[in-house]
Amino acid sequence: MVASDAIICVIPARGGSKRIPGKNIRLLAGRPLIAHPIRAALASGCFARVVVSTDDPAIAAIAREHGAETPFMRDASLADDFTGTAEVIVDAIKRLGAQSSPCVCCLYPTAPLVRPADLRNSLAKFRASGAYSMNSTTDYDFPPLRAFRISDDGRIAFNWPQYELTRSQDLPRLVHDAGAFYWLDTARFLKRQRLVGEDSIAWPMERLRAVDIDTEEDFHVAEFLMRYHAEIDADVGR
Repeated sequence: MVASDAIICVIPARGGSKRIPGKNIRLLAGRPLIAHPIRAALASGCFARVVVSTDDPAIAAIAREHGAETPFMRDASLADDFTGTAEVIVDAIKRLGAQSSPCVCCLYPTAPLVRPADLRNSLAKFRASGAYSMNSTTDYDFPPLRAFRISDDGRIAFNWPQYELTRSQDLPRLVHDAGAFYWLDTARFLKRQRLVGEDSIAWPMERLRAVDIDTEEDFHVAEFLMRYHAEIDADVGR
């Protein structure tokens, strides 16, 4: 894959994480968290530019240290708890003058297990599909249609009682957002400004690589999985 047609990667990384202060630059496996997706994006060869959109000078400095660009600082109005990802990506496209780019990738800083091959292969499928967008997805670890709801007094009941006796293998396959990356057709995205539309497709990821870090527990899981995948890769390389 050669980045010959101005495809850009935008990594949205604001500085105001409340659950894990300093999350995006906290060390994971010896590197700041944001460094992992930056390295994957650069190694993929997909992008003419890998840009971090942030309001935080510390994040910007570390992003540059690991090879990303920070050509602008995000406005505070786009860095609060209520700002959607789509708004941030639209802002970045316009600031970069990238409206004519055929597509843009939104790669989350909290997805440290994305590999260069994930980006290369998903881009090839996305461009061949002609879809509006592609969303990284992964499987639930338990069929959600068999979920209970809990009342205020602690009693449980099937949320979808029609599936109480349905075998798991007979339930429809449902997936959820992996919280890793999106591919977006730039022109159509700028018009709709939505990450998922009527013409969106999935890029399935292994559950053991679909880590989206939001909590301390997620960090511990990610640390374990980084070691796990390093051991697997070492065994394969022997």
